[in-house]
Amino acid sequence: FEYWGHEASLMPLELQPLFRWRMQRAQEGAMWTGIARFGREKRAYIDGVLAEIERRGPVTGGDFAEGPRGQPGWWSWSDGKRALEWLFWAGLITTRTRNGFERVYDLTERALPAHIIDAPTPDEPDAQRALIRIAARAMGVATEADLRDWFRMPVADTKARIAELVEGGELTPVQVKSWRQIAYLAPGAKTPRKVSGQALLSPFDNLIWARDRTERLFGVRVRLEIYTPEHKRMHGYYVLPFLEDEAITARVDLKSDRKAGVLLVQAAWREPDATPDTSMRLADELKLMVKWLGLGDVRVVGKGDLAQALGASLATGNP
Repeated sequence: FEYWGHEASLMPLELQPLFRWRMQRAQEGAMWTGIARFGREKRAYIDGVLAEIERRGPVTGGDFAEGPRGQPGWWSWSDGKRALEWLFWAGLITTRTRNGFERVYDLTERALPAHIIDAPTPDEPDAQRALIRIAARAMGVATEADLRDWFRMPVADTKARIAELVEGGELTPVQVKSWRQIAYLAPGAKTPRKVSGQALLSPFDNLIWARDRTERLFGVRVRLEIYTPEHKRMHGYYVLPFLEDEAITARVDLKSDRKAGVLLVQAAWREPDATPDTSMRLADELKLMVKWLGLGDVRVVGKGDLAQALGASLATGNP
């Protein structure tokens, strides 16, 4: 189901009851300031939209549009779009499917399976502890801020729930070398003797989503530069870090040229932990990406201190 995790996220259906406390708080006004104000001022209108969905069935934002579509930012949304967002945050409607990127909304009780709708609602502390357990298992070892950010939990609630989990022996406070903050170790978390593998990471990947944690783990500063003016970008527009075994060793700015059938490497950069194998392993991963994108080739066309070596690896199969 789709709801607000660390952002608007697709999550396992079984987690839905654990977010009902957040939905209830949203109904009481705990959401973005502009949407919360809209909820206070236009509640009768929102109720009317909900009744219309109940009568009509699945709808999109376009069904309630009052002006030209495609304008950026929530401040240019129609009242209908704001009402849908309020209802979504409040858990009264949810995403049934999508038309491309556009959500198709329906009543939550119609969109989700009956066994989820009928599942008991845990009280707030129980649900929050469950969410923190999930975050702790996912990260293994994490600071309070890390655990809070995984599901964007409230500060005071996170402090209280962590204290309860520590007291119950479900989290162990530990000190991690070079980390300023106390961290918490999840039960059963183990340090592997070796981590091997490689992957190109989306800038929205959970592994690197929390930028402060990424810097602590990998010693690499990752920033999304999509909204940075071009002349101020350091690495490119849509940059994917390259995970090589236990380190981020490179990053590439990629663009899919569908018309030409080519994946373009607009920039390729080394990181301090780059190895003699980095260019070859990155080339292998780019070739794999070309296949699942349905493209025919990958071509280095841009700048960066890894560009030449990467181009050679792609052309010859040698680092």
